[in-house]
Amino acid sequence: MIHRESGILKTTYEADMALYPLPIARWTVAAIAAFMFLVLPLSVHEYWLSIVNIVSIATVGALGLNILVGYTGQISIGHGAFMSVGAYTAANFAVRLGFPFWLSLPLGGLMAAAVGAVVGIPSLRIKGLYLAIATLAGQLIIEWTINHVTFISGGVQASIEVPRPELFGYKIASQRQMYFFLLIFVVLALVATLNLVRSRIGRAFIAIRDHDIAAEIIGINIFRYKLLAFAISSFYAGVTGVLYTYYLGIANYEQYQITTSIDYLAMIIIGGLGSVLGSVFGAIFVTLLPILIRFAMEAFGGLLFSEAAVRNIIPNLRLILFGMLIIFFLVVEPEGLNRLWRNIRSYFRVWPFAY
Repeated sequence: MIHRESGILKTTYEADMALYPLPIARWTVAAIAAFMFLVLPLSVHEYWLSIVNIVSIATVGALGLNILVGYTGQISIGHGAFMSVGAYTAANFAVRLGFPFWLSLPLGGLMAAAVGAVVGIPSLRIKGLYLAIATLAGQLIIEWTINHVTFISGGVQASIEVPRPELFGYKIASQRQMYFFLLIFVVLALVATLNLVRSRIGRAFIAIRDHDIAAEIIGINIFRYKLLAFAISSFYAGVTGVLYTYYLGIANYEQYQITTSIDYLAMIIIGGLGSVLGSVFGAIFVTLLPILIRFAMEAFGGLLFSEAAVRNIIPNLRLILFGMLIIFFLVVEPEGLNRLWRNIRSYFRVWPFAY
């Protein structure tokens, strides 16, 4: 009797529309929050905290891309470029004008949202593969602009060193301090996305994804909501780029190339399109996969290959596994890891009964 709705009486519309209407769901969220804020940062080595920090940043970016691709049905291969817009915007404001992080971070997100809305203009006329190519063109154009306009990128190697963020005069530098800093943004992104997708705007996004012509017939302004989806997704991407910049202490274009866009597409496909929880699962899976491959190859690769061959195989094996996993989930389980979690949850909802 782990997950039951029976005996739960709702007397108001607000109670019925609550994020977590069942007591077991609220208890679970409270337990996860206590674990993330109290247990994990105090019991884990800083190396593993650094991995959790990377997962946290990736979660914010995956949520943004899922809003565009999973909920609105607009394919994008330019997520990495929007991240770079946010990263370089924040880096320039922080270094040249001395803005604090709480100003440069939203400014980076807003600049990325503006650029994303411009890139999304062709979405009124084209969709599917053609829209994917248009966003790919946006990725390449933004990459070229950052590399060749020294006013933006700072010149040599297109790198700008950024000071660590400070809060009330306290510099956030260690992995543990950065963990709490990033966790706040993950919580904000999760809550904002959960509320967005169940709002009027979110329902319009889903209607456009399911059938854009029918959505237009019932009165949804297709162009406005498509641009809004691009802007919101790009805002998330810009914030993700800013968080990477503050975490690494540098803005560099190599962090936001097309491979980054492919990584984020892999996250939402493997985790589950059109799912907030799937974005989290995908970010965890795609971030941990290269680490697990490296550990496995270092432990057992010497039995089959030389040490030099193992070092060469690891990055290529990662790409091969990514491609295989994307194909596997598209064919076998299009709803990704989130569907597997739903199957497990549904089983325990009726356990021990057979139905």
